[in-house]
Parts: sequence; structure tokens; C-alpha cells
Amino acid sequence: MKPDQLADYVTPSDAHLHPDGTRTAFVVTQMDIEADEYVSQLWLHDGNAARKLTKGRSDASPRWSPDGSTLAFLRNGQAKADHPQLALLAINGGEAQVVTDFELGVTSIEWSPDGSDILMHVPEYIDGMDDEDERSRAPRRISDPSFRFDNAGWTYLRRTHLWTYSVESEDYRQLTHGEHSESGGAWSPDGQTIAFLSAVDDDRWVNPLGYVFTMPIAGGDPVAVTPKGGWGWVGYSRAGELYIIGLPLNRLTLDAWPLQKLLPDGTLVRITDLDRDLLPGHPPGVLAGPRFLDTGTIETLIEDRGSQRAISIGVGGQVTDIVGGDRLITGWDPRGDGSVAIFTATSPTNPGEVYRWDGDSEVAITDFNSGFAEVADLVEPIDFTFESGGHQIHGWVLLPPGDESVPILLNIHGGPATQYGWGFFDEFQVLVGAGYGIVGTNPRGSSGYGDDHKRVPVGRWGDNVPPDQADLMRAPFAAADQFPRLDTDRLGIMGGSYGGLSTVMITSMDQRYRSAVAERGVYNLVSFGGTADIPWFNELYLNRDLPKDAEDLWRASAISRAHTIATPTLVIHSEGDFRCPVEQGQQLFTLLYRQGTETELLLFPPNEGHELSRSGTPKHRVERFNAILDWHHAHLVD
Repeated sequence: MKPDQLADYVTPSDAHLHPDGTRTAFVVTQMDIEADEYVSQLWLHDGNAARKLTKGRSDASPRWSPDGSTLAFLRNGQAKADHPQLALLAINGGEAQVVTDFELGVTSIEWSPDGSDILMHVPEYIDGMDDEDERSRAPRRISDPSFRFDNAGWTYLRRTHLWTYSVESEDYRQLTHGEHSESGGAWSPDGQTIAFLSAVDDDRWVNPLGYVFTMPIAGGDPVAVTPKGGWGWVGYSRAGELYIIGLPLNRLTLDAWPLQKLLPDGTLVRITDLDRDLLPGHPPGVLAGPRFLDTGTIETLIEDRGSQRAISIGVGGQVTDIVGGDRLITGWDPRGDGSVAIFTATSPTNPGEVYRWDGDSEVAITDFNSGFAEVADLVEPIDFTFESGGHQIHGWVLLPPGDESVPILLNIHGGPATQYGWGFFDEFQVLVGAGYGIVGTNPRGSSGYGDDHKRVPVGRWGDNVPPDQADLMRAPFAAADQFPRLDTDRLGIMGGSYGGLSTVMITSMDQRYRSAVAERGVYNLVSFGGTADIPWFNELYLNRDLPKDAEDLWRASAISRAHTIATPTLVIHSEGDFRCPVEQGQQLFTLLYRQGTETELLLFPPNEGHELSRSGTPKHRVERFNAILDWHHAHLVD
């Protein structure tokens, strides 16, 4: 695969089954490199074939009305600065009609059970200014430390509230008000109550915990129905029981969140105890969360050992697998009677398709990417395990065609509580397509292998050799023992975010690496603690915080070791990165330059943030790949 082939595949997502159990609406997204944008449109599979349903450049979030006559969705205007608005499309004919005109658009929608209303999440400005010109000119008056968020921009002056749109009267009504934002809105089956999530405590900016609330749709004050905690999802069963994914907590932890049922007396009853994440976020998707059947059974996705599969959770909590395999199932939408489900999935050599499951077998109902897989010469990964510190570590190797030895690129994921896995990953395919042997692993600290595995790095980055870094340092040599084509004399390393941190740590301890790319990393935990959009990260991973623990935070910082780095290092960062602010990359580049290590800083403009490699503008994603390939080629091949 070549960098310019990023535009040659499509990604289907958000597939919803029509109430008739036959038709399916879903989103298809593709890059347009020349226009430098992503194009997303709605498609319809009618039971026989798929066809394009809308012609907009940015249509998303299709939702069938309960009677199946209307498809609600979100549509952006033609201008890049426009925001998505609610649109309605009569499925038996006619053009889509945009029915809202909110200043900041609509972020999510959900039909009421009787189809009379649509629940909307609507952001709004609370700064009292009249327009964007005045807003961009004025100084920012900020009263909380989490005043911006990556990929969301400046958040201190915005809140998101719940509204409803009446299909009959074409009026909309605001349900929630105030200085707090609401998310995750869900209707009760009788349409009389909504449940939602909100963080309302004064410490929410540095301790991101909140509550589950309910409120009557007719009006009235919201009521907190849970204690303070980490709550990630809320929804009603078809019988009207309230279910929640999360835990009561006073401080954020790395514990997996279980599914719980809230009894009428306020008691929380744990339904699952799976030691795995029930809200897979890589890639994220609204259809990753629980879906209820008429019987009370719950079907949902679970992250496990590099895969994401669909499971069934019985009324008594018994868990059975539905559909799995070496792939990532990214969305699951069953019919209420459980007779059929629609799902989207991706595998290492397929960016994604839509599938139909009938209870016994599955069939792909789209074939968007098989031609791309052939033209791009996509490579199947081979998984392997190796021992490190008494633990079995899981990873993958990708080898280009042929028999000759190849230079190694050790790739390190972010997080650290994320995972590499069995999904299509353009990074691996572009790098192996350029002739490198790719090694990617899930060291201790990764998700998908249980809480004990995930917690290992906590408080350990100040060790001489932290355990997660020991796993990563062992990985390329363990892989070479099993795959002799991997040439350990031509060793490169790269990673983003936590992977950037690890790239710096490893090259400070191991001088055998001839090439390094450190991207969007957190290198100085002292300055990071006061500049990142997640000011709770240091306490979560180090049990340390500013100002009292500054010395410990410095000792645990990758940059405190960077003076020993001799490996030529390309530092990549984005000026608009609010997660690992640009000062992190600037500090690393300046230190390497001053000590005489060969280095360059590739700095992307402010319209790019922490997610550049995954959702940045298409031209920048191509330019990023070309720069990475040039750097590694100069030091590992020439």
C-alpha cells in the first residue's frame, strides 16, 4: 500500500436495521485527497443490493423512525465551517429536508419510541458574544483548567444540552439548561422519561467523573439516580429497566466498567464481571454499546486480545459469544426478536464491510474493498507471543513478499490502555508496503488482556527499566527469533502519544536503534500536567500530581532520560494538539538538537490535533506518511 492509496478504500459504519428486518441504512466514508476532505454519504441495502441513498458531502448518523417511514440523519452544509443539522428523509420518495438551524449544529439524535419526537444533543455558546468575529478577537476568560479538548476545540465557552424536535409541529424544545453538559441521552420505552450522563461537581475538570440522571420529558428537574462515578453509557431495556455501564468511584481508575442494572430503590446490581472493556473505542462507534432484545437479553461488543466480538448477556448475566473471529466488529444492531442482526467489521486486509447475521451464519451484504485489497497488496499479519518478565506478551508481525532479510520497524500504540489488533490499520500496511518488517505488540498496560495486565505500568515509569518498556524492548528481538527475515542490525522504532513516550524511553536505554520517529508524545510529565486537556492523567498513571510531586513526575518523564539518545529522531507534532500540547514536541526537539543528536521537527499547522494520523486532513495524512518513510529510508536503507 502506498500513501496516496488512502483515498482508494471506503469505511462503512453506523449500520442500522430497518424495522422490517430487511433493509439497512449505513454510512460510507471515503477520503478525497484533491479536495482535502472526507466524504460521507448514506447508503441503503434493500435486501438484494446496496445503493447510494444521499448525495451530500457529509451525511451521517442514520436513524430509522419506529414505523420505518422516515430516516433521520445529520447533514453538514457545503461550507467546511458549517455544522451538522437534523435532516429528515421520507424513505419512499422525496428529497431530504434539513429541519434545524442551530448555531453549533446537532451532535447526535434518537427517535422517541412512538416516533413523535427526536431527542437531540445541541451545543451552544455561553459567552454572550454575538458572532465568531467578536469571539476570535476577544481575550478568553477561563475559570477551569480543562478549558479545551482535543478534536473539540475550545470548550470552556460551550455546553451541550438536550432538546427535542416534534415531527408533527416542526418545533423544537430545550429540555436541559445550565452550566453543565449532558451526553448519552436515552428514551424510556414509554417515552415519558429520558436518562443521561452529566458531570456536575466542581472538581469535574480535574476528576472526570459524573452521575446518571433521569428527568421527565414533560419537564421538571433532573434527578441523579447514581452516586458519583465513572459512567460511560446508559439505556433502557424494552421492559423499562435502566442499565448502566460504569462504576461508583471517587477517583478515576483503570478498572474495566461492568454492566449494571439500577433497581427502583437505587440499588446497583452488577450484571457482568468480565475483566474486559464493554465499550470498545478503537475505532469508536455508537453501535458498540448494548442493544436490547424483546426477551431482556442484551447484545453488545467486547474488546478481547486484539479483537472485538459480539456477545449475548442473558437476564441472569450469563455470557455467550455470538460472532467473533480474527477481526474487529465495530457496530452491532440486532432486530428486537433476535432473529437477525446487522454488523460492520474490519480485518487486517479489509477496511470494512457490512454483514448480516441470521442466527446461524453471516453473509457480507457489501463488497466495497475486495478490489482495493488486491490492488494495494495488503499483507496478512501473523500473531506471536513471547515471554517478558514472566508474562506472555501478544503481538503481530507483518512481512513484505519475498525471502530476503528486511529492516525492522517496532511500532508502539498510544494509550497505553488501547490495543493493536485484528483490524485494518493503514499505518502497518503502508510501512510493510515500503519493504519494512513490522512488529507491533500489546505490552503490559494495554487493554484487552484484563485489569491486571492494564494496571502494570501505574507508578512505574520512574523505574530504571519500567515493565511495559521492558516488554517493548524485548519485542523486536523475540520476533526476530521466530521470524528470521527480521534484521536486528537495521532496527527502527516509532510511536504516537504513549508510543512517543516509549520511543524516547527505549532509545535512551538501547543504542541499537538506527532510526526513530516520536510523534505527538508526552515527554515531560511536569509541564504536561498543567497544559494537557486531561489534567487527571498523571494521577491515574503515576499516583502523583502537581505541585507536590514535581520531582517524581520529572523522574518518570521520558525527556529526563533523553540526553542519552544517539538515535536520529524525527519529532512529529501538531500545533493544535490539545491532548499532548505542542510544547512537548518542541522540548524534545530542542533538547536533541542542543546535544548534537540528528533530529528534525515536522510541525503540522493548528487545524490538526492529536488525531492527525487517524482523522487529520487527507493531504496532511499523505504528507505525514511520506515524511516518515523518507526518514526511515535514509537511516535504515540508504
